[in-house]
Amino acid sequence: MVCDILSCTNMYRMNTLIKNDRKLYHTQDLALLWGISDRNTLYTTVKRYIARGILISVHKGLYSTVEISKLNQVELAVAMVHDFAYVSCETILTRSGIITQEVSALTLVSRKSAKFKAGNISVLVRKMKDELLYNSNGIVRVGNIFEATAQRAMADMRYFAPNYHFDANS
Repeated sequence: MVCDILSCTNMYRMNTLIKNDRKLYHTQDLALLWGISDRNTLYTTVKRYIARGILISVHKGLYSTVEISKLNQVELAVAMVHDFAYVSCETILTRSGIITQEVSALTLVSRKSAKFKAGNISVLVRKMKDELLYNSNGIVRVGNIFEATAQRAMADMRYFAPNYHFDANS
């Protein structure tokens, strides 16, 4: 098949997205993936792909190749932080049975604090000092997400709330 340079470039970009297991992309990810250094070209391409339904705008500068409802909500929340973040505190403590109260928000730890909605879940991001945040003790990778172990989540809770009461004997 013979194609002009523009249509071949578009086919290459679409194939790159389709063949990739990844479903969430920040603008800079797309620039690297497609080898685009000119910001205007990048934004024009993204705008056209959104109009054609190839990309879905999730949040400013964050795009998906699938419907938001089909995304892993935790991965979506971490992507929306757009910085290193891991699941910890109440989310891990509840999952581990260390606290028994119902938790209404996914709790992440990162360099900035924030509250937002990601898809159908509420997200609470707690700010931690870099020297503690980037200490990998007690942080494990589960798929594409970093999570605290129960022990690390307890240490994180003590960092944020020194008098926090844990329900289970720990």
